[in-house]
Amino acid sequence: MKISFKYIPYFLLFILGLNMTLTSCTGDLDVTPKDDDEFLSETFFQDPTSYKKVLAKLYAGLYVGGNDGDGDAAVPGKNPDIAGLGGDFSSYLRLLFVTQELPTDEAIIAWSDGTLPTLNTQMWSPANEFLYGTYSRASYEISLANEFLRQTTDEKLAERGVTADLKTEIATFRAEARFLRAFSYVNLMDLFGNVPITTEADPVGFFYPVQKTRAEVFAYVESELKDLDASLAAAKSNEYGRIDKVAAKFLLAQIYLNSKVYTGTDRNNEAATLCSEIISSPYKFANVPYNYLFSANNDRNGAQSEFIFPVISDGNAIRATGGGMSFIIHAAIGGSMDPASRGMDGGWYGTRTRKEFVALFPDAAATGDKRGTFYTDGQNLDINNVGTFTDGYAVTKYINVNSDGTKAQRTDIPDTDFPMFRISDAYLMYAEATVRGASTGNIGTAVGYVNQIRTRAGATNVTAGDLTLDFLLAERGRELFWECHRRTDLIRFGKFTGGSKIWQWKGGTINGTATESFRDLMPIPAKTIQANPTLKQNPGY
Repeated sequence: MKISFKYIPYFLLFILGLNMTLTSCTGDLDVTPKDDDEFLSETFFQDPTSYKKVLAKLYAGLYVGGNDGDGDAAVPGKNPDIAGLGGDFSSYLRLLFVTQELPTDEAIIAWSDGTLPTLNTQMWSPANEFLYGTYSRASYEISLANEFLRQTTDEKLAERGVTADLKTEIATFRAEARFLRAFSYVNLMDLFGNVPITTEADPVGFFYPVQKTRAEVFAYVESELKDLDASLAAAKSNEYGRIDKVAAKFLLAQIYLNSKVYTGTDRNNEAATLCSEIISSPYKFANVPYNYLFSANNDRNGAQSEFIFPVISDGNAIRATGGGMSFIIHAAIGGSMDPASRGMDGGWYGTRTRKEFVALFPDAAATGDKRGTFYTDGQNLDINNVGTFTDGYAVTKYINVNSDGTKAQRTDIPDTDFPMFRISDAYLMYAEATVRGASTGNIGTAVGYVNQIRTRAGATNVTAGDLTLDFLLAERGRELFWECHRRTDLIRFGKFTGGSKIWQWKGGTINGTATESFRDLMPIPAKTIQANPTLKQNPGY
């Protein structure tokens, strides 16, 4: 069986059986099929090609919010995955950007939709619908992965007479589904702390899953990712856009680096060791201009050599006008910017950055550091009014134009892939783990990795004496901004809440103010607790 992964029409699939309510993860997701035309699990899986299509649906959930792209509850057959949440607003990638970037120094948004402004100021509450969307999206992905695993047991495959070759392929699919489930658990653990764990072994249907401690979720994810090393595809042997053994090592390295936050225990030795293995893998640092990594053809212009886990965007194949990269690029265009020069059909006058982040670069013109790509014409450095797009420098990191200047496929939906995991991050994680005392790291090697990154950026080289934690936090910002890492990074460095690092509108004041430490964790959404009253709210909310 050979199906091109990128062009499977996964946005048309709603692969849910009548026995698959998906309420088992949170008890609050009304996502059962709405009519007899929906695919039913047992019937659907009689087709040998169905297994890869369901896997594609799992990957698609990282980008799109429902059937046929964004999903539209008002249009039959185009339902959003999660009842009560528009498919554009419940796009996984869009929600990760909202929760990881807006509460930090890297981004701010002008829009006043619902409780969105509270994410700019770290003033959110359990009633925040965007936090509910994030919790629900991750939970939905977990439930879908669980059902796929239920439908691909040896017993099920034997009953359907699946061939030996297809069984072998399905074994790899199952490993990828388990990875994607682990990825969602990491996001839930990181954002919300104590959350339930459900697997394919749990009963199908409505029940109240037991809330686990953050340390228990960590241990579960750690066990899963270690076990997957035996069943995932070898490095670089899978189709572009699908994960392999190196992606599992990367996610494991990430949670080890954050282990002190999640469990109270440092795991820097393990983080440095895994980063060394990742760096020595077939994935290689891309010796191309930095902007190539964020151009419309970043899947083929050389940048892809360092993409361990890209979230695929395709203007023709993936019809998501409000989610994924369409949101990230559209929302960053406004003021006097020319949307056509960005390869887009218009701007949404939304996201910019704050002056404290601009100050991390030697200048705002990308002269001393090519990564400092800000649009300043007509933009004020100070954000006097959050709702005014021209207050705050605009960010031009992502573009829907090919790196050679040619046009992308279309202007309403971009082709630019999102680099969820890439080698440069492994370089910086190795350096950080080493500075934090990892005996498995080497300072000289760490300096070499950091300078490789800075040389590509046209920035000056550093020495071992420069490699402090404060420098590394700033360097992570310069290299990885708007890649959905900043909130997690700031928490790990003790700079997210409190008063040790202040930026405009933190805490709700123009010059910024200290915020309460309990906000290092997001609140469990009120609707989630209403659906599962056994859940306990995080302290402070």
